[in-house]
Amino acid sequence: MSSSVVTVVIVHRGRGADAARTVAAFVEQSIAVDLIIVDNGSDPARLSDLRAAIDPNWPVQITEAGENLGFGPGANVGLRMWLSGRGTSWAAVAPHDAMPAPDCLELLVAATGTEPMAGLACADVGHGEVGMIDPYFGGLTRPSRRTDGWEDADYPHGTLMIINRRCAEEIGLFDERYFAYNEEADLGRRARLSGWRVGLVHGAEVVNTHLSTSVAAVDYLQHRNTLMMVREMSGPYHAFIRLMIGLGHVVTGVLVPARRPYVFHPRARLAGMWAFVCGRTGRPPDRWFRQRSQSTPR
Repeated sequence: MSSSVVTVVIVHRGRGADAARTVAAFVEQSIAVDLIIVDNGSDPARLSDLRAAIDPNWPVQITEAGENLGFGPGANVGLRMWLSGRGTSWAAVAPHDAMPAPDCLELLVAATGTEPMAGLACADVGHGEVGMIDPYFGGLTRPSRRTDGWEDADYPHGTLMIINRRCAEEIGLFDERYFAYNEEADLGRRARLSGWRVGLVHGAEVVNTHLSTSVAAVDYLQHRNTLMMVREMSGPYHAFIRLMIGLGHVVTGVLVPARRPYVFHPRARLAGMWAFVCGRTGRPPDRWFRQRSQSTPR
């Protein structure tokens, strides 16, 4: 397969109509694509909706994981197919509700061509922020320092990123212990430690339409995974300080509702911290996927 083609891995679960729109947006890109949809254990009706919405003339392959593996492990299913069976130099990874502008992939690939050792790059979600990694807080963002072209970052965000084949072969794929959230920060950290550059490409536009996971599951995963990453990156002392800060945020959020962040579920947040202490990784308990949000949508 030509190196000018980009393999695109879309991770899907239970959103057939959304995924079909995302697939169409990638098919309509200004450069050629080879699409792999990894279905993360959708119920048969939702998966049928997706299959029915896919034009048989589109360059799409659907593979079924059979269960909810999480975003990173689900993406790895498609990325392993890319590494073993596709000859493309770059693979893109996106969730089922990412909507790239028609020239998004072309701009991403073009920008990497001007940056020696470009290993990972992400599209521009338009919020004026770039990924940074803090020794106590893990994956955060900082204000962008430019408005066009490539800007160095500590990690690529997960709405739409591209991965260089040689980089993936050297550093590996997503760490599956994370399940979802922070796995892209860990991947960026590993890439940079190996001498690869990571960046955001301004002007390569993409939007992520909604948060489709329960707030409880998100809060659990963000706090467990941040602590795990901080410990591995900075050591036990930093992780302990981050744990104490997290406990303080729970107390503040419970006592002062006006100071709660958008994603706030105190019991799930505490459970995620406890899971870190106990060394639990991977998929969270099912109860957190069934919990309703305790925050007020903005």
